[in-house]
Parts: sequence; structure tokens; C-alpha cells
Amino acid sequence: MAQMERLYLDNAATTATRPEVVEAMLPFFGEEFANPSSPHHSGQRVRRALAAARKKIAEILHARPDEIVFTSGGSESDNLAVFGAMTGAFSRAHFITTSIEHHAVLHAADVLRARGHQVSVLTVDREGLVDPEDLRTALRDTPALVSIMHANNEIGTVQDVAQLARIARERGALFHTDAVQSVGHVPVDVEALGVDMLSLSAHKFEGPKGIGALFVRRGTTLEPLIHGGGQESGRRSGAENVPGAIGLSTALELAQGELAADVPRIAELRDALIDGMLARVVGAACNGSRSARLPNNVNLRFEGIEGDTLVVGLDLAGIEASTGSACSTGSLEPSHVLTALGLDAASARGSLRLSLGRTTTRAQIERVVDVLAPLVERLRGLSPALTMPREAQPAGPGKPRVHP
Repeated sequence: MAQMERLYLDNAATTATRPEVVEAMLPFFGEEFANPSSPHHSGQRVRRALAAARKKIAEILHARPDEIVFTSGGSESDNLAVFGAMTGAFSRAHFITTSIEHHAVLHAADVLRARGHQVSVLTVDREGLVDPEDLRTALRDTPALVSIMHANNEIGTVQDVAQLARIARERGALFHTDAVQSVGHVPVDVEALGVDMLSLSAHKFEGPKGIGALFVRRGTTLEPLIHGGGQESGRRSGAENVPGAIGLSTALELAQGELAADVPRIAELRDALIDGMLARVVGAACNGSRSARLPNNVNLRFEGIEGDTLVVGLDLAGIEASTGSACSTGSLEPSHVLTALGLDAASARGSLRLSLGRTTTRAQIERVVDVLAPLVERLRGLSPALTMPREAQPAGPGKPRVHP
């Protein structure tokens, strides 16, 4: 029997490291192993390679090399931005974020609140977009740090960060954006966005895990999270992850060079998958914006179906997907992102995320539709009560009927 070809559609969680990236990293695990802080010949050779990687990343983001701080990934970058600013010059600031941020920001907000900071969490509309007037209203006379993600990791909605950052700047606020899902997938220019800080992570665009970066605009004061030898211009101590930095810069350079061709092609596949499922499955809907959306993100909900069940069914058919953020896998609570859109718990739990990659093909998209559409109907057939209108379902002991 021929082995089933497995199809990976969970690229928003992580991507496979490209062979070219691995090849670029390998020398720095072997002959180029020296510490870049060492004064001898080998150390200085590695130091130059690290500087070249930093320069390459800065050029792609339209930043300066000294504005790039290497970190262990997106979560550390987010934490460094939030806590670094809020314990520095903005130590008495009002922290403003949104209800659909990654937990690296939302949990940091919880810590700030517990420390006595004023924290405001902006709501979003049904598509996951922030109303700029809500931000304007939240910004008061006190100094503020605003953290609003560029693109959402679950629903793919892309915010108008340039407009939001402009509003913040008018009020004298600092602006940070979590661009972990967008860097390497859409053009990202820190000057055009007008942000003070921006987080990114290599493993989201076919680089290695364990390496990320934080863009910190020159003149922005940050208190370090990690103290020690003063690496990264005193903003992040510890011996640099040189292989990771080389991998990050190589992966970003490759992704940037392919954006012009890849974005429209992948977006077309995304739309074919969404439209194919909406056409074939009654009670299917798309979560997030159809227009302001990452090219590789598909997030669908199916009435009367548990998303976890769909993930298992797809996995048995050789298709790997998820219900949302990999950081929340195993949680019994519905996605905070989907409930922030106004979905009830049942609808949020009935959602499925399929995130496409650079190598995804039209034939693979057709395979997903051909497998997923009948899978939804088959699962509904196993539990007919799930597909009844809610007002018609038996109330059960102690359970009131739900009326429209």
C-alpha cells in the first residue's frame, strides 16, 4: 500500500527551516564557533558575520543596524518591548493594547495591571479590526505605551498600523507592534509603519526556532530584561546566538526576495480554499477580514462541529491543521481572539485554522476541500442534535432553552 502523503497546513504555528538557511548556519556550529565578544582573530571574524546579519535584517526592515536587538523569539521580543519601556522612561505610563493580542502581550498586560499600572484593552469589530477612534479616546494626557499587533496569528487580520501609530505619535505615546506573523509574508517597513518597536521571529518564515529580533527605534529607552555582559548594546545580555542570527537573516532575505511573486499566488490559493468550503458546506463562515488579511491565513467556522474533532479527522486523512494558536493548544476555553469578534463559545470552538506555506499548491488546496467538506457533513451526521437550531434543542436538566 502506498504511504499517504502528508500535507502540512499549520505554518502559522511554525515553518520548516529552509535547506539554504541550514547551510548558511552550519559553519557557525563548527569552524566559526568563537564568541563574537572575544578580542582574538576567530572571535572578531564571527563578530563581523553577526554584524553583517544584523545589517541585512535592518536593510530589509528599512531600519538602522543599531536598532536591531537579537532575542530568543517573538515572546521575548514582545516582553522586552512592553516591560523594557514600562520600567524605563515610561515607567508611569498607561498601557494600551487590544483584546486579540498574542498571550505574550496580554499576559504581560496582566502583570502590569497587578503592579498598579493603568491598562486599557481595546475591543475589535467582527473582522478583528481596531477602530482608530477607540485608540484616540484611550490616549489621554498621561504618557502611554501602545501595543497593537500587525497581523493576528489566528484569523490573519492585518491592522492599519501606520494609522494607529500616527495617532499614538500625535499624543506623545510609544507604539509597539507584534509583527511575528507578518514579517516574511508581507512587506514590512518600520519607517512606513511609523512604529517605535517591532517584534519578529525567524521560525515563522522558514528560519530556525529560538531566534527573533526586536526593532527599537533610535532614542527609545528600554530597560533590559536580562542583565549580564551587556551584549546587544546593553539591551539583552548573554552570548549571542550567532547561528540563529545568521539563519534569521538568511531566511528573511530569501522570503523578501520572493514576496512579489509569492504574495499574490498564495493569496489566490487562500481564497480558493475559503470560497471552495463556503460553496460546499452549509453553515460554514470565514473568521476575520476577507480584504485586510494575511495571504496565507484561512480560518473557518462550521456550525455544529467542534474544531478539535476536525483537526483529528484531517490528521487521519494526512492533513495537518490547527484550531488556532499553538501556544493555547489543550486549553478548554474557546479562543480569546474568536470570542473578541463576538462569537459565542460554540461558534469559537467550531473554528479551524489552515495556514498555507511557500510550497503549497493548487492540487493540495483541492485535496483539502475534497476531504474537509465531506468530513464536516459526516461528523454532523454522527450527532444530529448538533445541527438543530439552538432554540429547538432539548433544554436538558437545569439548562434553559436558548431563544434567538
